[in-house]
Amino acid sequence: MESNVDFERLERFAADIRIETIKMFADAGYGHIGGAMSIADVLAVLYGHVMDIDPKNPLWEKRDRLVLSKGHSGPALYSALALKGYFPMEELKTLNKGGTNLPSHCDRQKTPGIDMTTGSLGQGVSTAMGIAMGIRMRGQKSYTYLIIGDGELQEGQVWEGAQFAAHQKLDRLIAFIDYNKKQLDGKVKDICDPLDIPKKFESFGWNAQIIKGYDVREIYNAIAAAKNETGKPSVIVLDTIKGKGCSFAEKADFNHYMIITGEMAEEAIKDIESRFEN
Repeated sequence: MESNVDFERLERFAADIRIETIKMFADAGYGHIGGAMSIADVLAVLYGHVMDIDPKNPLWEKRDRLVLSKGHSGPALYSALALKGYFPMEELKTLNKGGTNLPSHCDRQKTPGIDMTTGSLGQGVSTAMGIAMGIRMRGQKSYTYLIIGDGELQEGQVWEGAQFAAHQKLDRLIAFIDYNKKQLDGKVKDICDPLDIPKKFESFGWNAQIIKGYDVREIYNAIAAAKNETGKPSVIVLDTIKGKGCSFAEKADFNHYMIITGEMAEEAIKDIESRFEN
């Protein structure tokens, strides 16, 4: 119930995810900033309230799972995991460095709390379907959450997976589309227009919603509504902005991947913190 949710705490958690991710990229000197920022809010809702997890036991068999199919946004997920206590915060400074457990793309063999290795776009969709099927075959009630990029929707594998999930009635699978409207080399609509994303998923037999993707209350309520649907998978289209919440990334025309200096990071973090000052 909404009355049990501290939305101010979730907003603060989303801000902390952004701050730690910006710091991480500044330490590395570069990174996939745009798509990491646009999923901070959904990660905050999932890891801050919704998901049934145990940071002290990352491989707990009955946990909910998350597959970040757009694996290049892994640093935002690393920040959420570190803030939840899956591993020490100091490890965030090792992103992409020799011997790190935090590579640029998600790797379940390296990072505690990562449920599936991802990075080859489209493949995370198939693996999420397999995870959801496996959980059901075991007779468990855990949820599988899946985050897909809007540019990633150009992969045919996504739609093969969508058809499979509907046919199998995977109603404990909830997908999110990070609809930030940009991909690596331009605007999604100019490269391959996704058309009406909710209607496309509905035509494949999914329950679909579209919401403001940077509003933690809307995200939470959409997840609650999705859980009330039975007999079909659900998709929540997160209408957001690439680079959302990071001042220099929001302003940049090209923000999929950026060189990031300490000065840029300091300014962006100061801007985030100012939103919480009374």
